[in-house]
Amino acid sequence: MSDLPFGFSNRDDDESGKRRDEANGPGGNDPFGFGAAGAGGFDPSQLGQMLTQLGQMISGMGQAGPGGAQAGPVNYDVAKRLARQQLGATVAPITAKTTSAVSDAAHLAELWLDGATTLPAGATRTVAWTANDWIEETLPTWKRLCDPVAEQISGMWTAQLPEEAKQFAGPMVGMLGQMGGLAFGSQLGQALGQLAKEVLTSTDIGLPLGPAGTAALLPTAISAFSEGLEQPESEIMVFLAAREAAHQRLFAHVPWLRQQVLGAVEDYARGIKMDFSALEEAAQNIDPMSLSDPSKLEELLSQGTFEPQTTPEQKQALERLETLLALIEGWVDVVVTDAVGERLPGAGALSETLRRRRATGGPAEQTFATLVGLELRPRKVREAAALWRRLTTDAGMERRDGVWAHPDLLPDSSDLDSPAGFIDSVLGGGTGAFDDPLAQLAETEARERDEAERGKTDPDADQS
Repeated sequence: MSDLPFGFSNRDDDESGKRRDEANGPGGNDPFGFGAAGAGGFDPSQLGQMLTQLGQMISGMGQAGPGGAQAGPVNYDVAKRLARQQLGATVAPITAKTTSAVSDAAHLAELWLDGATTLPAGATRTVAWTANDWIEETLPTWKRLCDPVAEQISGMWTAQLPEEAKQFAGPMVGMLGQMGGLAFGSQLGQALGQLAKEVLTSTDIGLPLGPAGTAALLPTAISAFSEGLEQPESEIMVFLAAREAAHQRLFAHVPWLRQQVLGAVEDYARGIKMDFSALEEAAQNIDPMSLSDPSKLEELLSQGTFEPQTTPEQKQALERLETLLALIEGWVDVVVTDAVGERLPGAGALSETLRRRRATGGPAEQTFATLVGLELRPRKVREAAALWRRLTTDAGMERRDGVWAHPDLLPDSSDLDSPAGFIDSVLGGGTGAFDDPLAQLAETEARERDEAERGKTDPDADQS
């Protein structure tokens, strides 16, 4: 499976340009190689042959499940089936004893967290999930994350067709959409199946993947994670329950945060631009008859045929997302350390184990990169934790948590690199924004409304 989303490649732009120049001979700007056929640059008979082969391909591939339906750019029936296949024929159910242990660990963690943050408990229930449960419960969020990427790719296939080809390609476009959905669903299923075996909680990668208000731990994965560690599994369970509960408090009581995080991923995906020079090469060399083999299309999609071109808008969305996820994880690190540090002797070692797991590009980071096209920078997490720690020490817990009142109050990427100025702004406020951030925000909005109203009643105000 590719390490980048849906077969993306990250070759250097210079190489892309070289291929593009070499490909721009007769028909070189035609991504499907139509320019090489027929005196008019497009041969309808060739398209008919391709339609026949593609139809045969879909009839062999399209059995996704009941009805075989695909309602969007990714075939999630295929994804779910392949993910579950990777887990094996049987997944051991959660025993009553294990469920009770998870509940007890969560209850204890919540009690300890009450003294470490001003944010109250955010989970309305705590559950123990199997790997199958994780796939089922998080798939709606993965749909939201993956659909924008797949939609961009599918739309670009059609956009790159020559005008003559578009007149004949109506049926083929639908078939390409189905095949793309099957290929994307296959890659998604492989990634989720791998991640489901190793993820520890519903917020293990910092995103709110599960249903709102539901804290979830995966006891089977936690047992496997605990092997070889010096701490007892019961302590590890409480430690991870505290991290899950801290995430839930943040996402429940910072109402804009969930949308901000998922929206940044969507913004990044919408900005994807593709370089079709590699597709031109593939189209010129491919044997149309080979398309009757479903594995050929998946090979085409997974071998780096497409190259995403990073746009300024994407860079901004990526920086926002990386900074926001780092701030979330850093805050959780500090709060959990304060809550359990003196109660669990091995908490420091567990925190470092999780940092190493993240820094070495563990399954969560790799899967997130594969599915969405983003690689999280672990360096920012450590820097964010250092900022929250200094803020807690210098300004206190209430001011620290008050920063979450509005996204405009959060530190930005430059503050993570050099936090002194941000911390000084918090400390030097007196009656400033951080003493009562919501009141400050309301005051700012009221002032802006008054200025807007004055501008409407005094047309000459803008010209003065």
